[in-house]
Amino acid sequence: MSKEYDVVILGGGTGGYVAAIRAAQLGLTTAIVEKAKLGGTCLHSGCIPSKAMLKSAEVYRVTRDEATEYGVNASDVSLDFSQVQKRKSKIVDQLHAGIEGLMKKGKIDVYHGTGRILGASIFSPMPGTISVEMDNNKEENEILILKNLVLATGSKPRSLPGLEIDEKSVMTSDGALVMNTLPSSITIIGGGVIGIEWASMLVDFGVDVTVMDRLDQILATEDKEVAKAMHKALEKRGVKFILGAEIMTDSLQKSDSEVTISYKLGDEEQSVTSERMMVSVGRAPVVDDIGLQNTEIQIENGCIQTNKHFQTKDNHIYAIGDVIGGLQLAHVAEHEGIHAIEHIAGKQLNPIDYDLVPRCVYSHPETAAVGVTEQQAKDRGFDVKIGKFPFQANGKALVNGHADGFVKIIVDKKTDDIIGVHMMGSHVTDLISEAGLAMVLNAVPWEVSSAIHPHPTLSEAFSEAALAVEGLAIHM
Repeated sequence: MSKEYDVVILGGGTGGYVAAIRAAQLGLTTAIVEKAKLGGTCLHSGCIPSKAMLKSAEVYRVTRDEATEYGVNASDVSLDFSQVQKRKSKIVDQLHAGIEGLMKKGKIDVYHGTGRILGASIFSPMPGTISVEMDNNKEENEILILKNLVLATGSKPRSLPGLEIDEKSVMTSDGALVMNTLPSSITIIGGGVIGIEWASMLVDFGVDVTVMDRLDQILATEDKEVAKAMHKALEKRGVKFILGAEIMTDSLQKSDSEVTISYKLGDEEQSVTSERMMVSVGRAPVVDDIGLQNTEIQIENGCIQTNKHFQTKDNHIYAIGDVIGGLQLAHVAEHEGIHAIEHIAGKQLNPIDYDLVPRCVYSHPETAAVGVTEQQAKDRGFDVKIGKFPFQANGKALVNGHADGFVKIIVDKKTDDIIGVHMMGSHVTDLISEAGLAMVLNAVPWEVSSAIHPHPTLSEAFSEAALAVEGLAIHM
């Protein structure tokens, strides 16, 4: 059985389903092939479930440790982790149902099965064909004949050689999301975004947390000042760090109740033991078993190679999201998907400027950034000036009870353009979009400070940081 489409999208994650919606809006006949559930990693094993659990951890911490400061007597506070998991699942299910509704609204055909590229069909003038092995055990595969194909197959958690993942005692974030009970202690291998979010969450839940990394800095891709402040904030809350460690993966020992791994700091060999271990060392593109051998697509370092409009070597095949090895963020995949579809539709487009992509860490405190770090600016040859404003001087932050952190603005001295904004503090992931818009509009600091920010709000800190670039901050 076969059917023809203008666009077929292999992968129904954030990038894939958003691309499908845009294709339908443009009048293109569209299908998605997804072997699991629509929404992909972000909805089912990434962004949404982890943020739901982070919120539960925040409520528990605030109620247990901070309520009395607000004049609230919250005695006998306890945690029902089964309810944490139920709430998480309810949110995921609601959003999943919403995506399915959007597919029906857009008249987008959804094939639940494993899709593989076959190449061109001798029975059709269209350039491509996909075989779909349906997950309902039909004997006959579905054949989709297409004008254009978008690969949006996403990524999967990486591990380290020698660290066998069983998703029980040694987990990835996938296994951690479905824990029935919390461990008493955990060692997290990796101090990147995912590792730091889980460290923040689990220490709030009362777990003894140790973070190990081969680098000397957590959040290595972020501004050093932010990373240092985050390290200090988490350490103050009880997270232990082992940085600059050579992890001896072949030393892993597991029993029914604990996991032990050895590491070297300089010439000294040590070990750490915990009830469970989580490996958080990045994600690998999913490129296996999708029929790439039937194409001219080039793979480099495990990633599909594309041009600035996300076309592969086969012009009718595009690739977006984690599978192309860029910024592995859901909002990046969305915009890449929209761009690819609009290019298919013949629109004239400017390439995506990845310096304008916001990056967020949903720990406590949060971090958020857009543009270059101070070091990156200097490496690119910019002569910079910097404005900073602390949340300790912001009325709303003090009212909220969480005044750690700051806003930092990096400005090109030559043009006065804002080229980077870095924030650490409560709710900064909700504040960073103003900075992103400022950079899209090539704003200079006086334009940001000229916009009247309501008082009292956290957003005033951005305005004050803009004033601070020229030493004109009012409340500092």
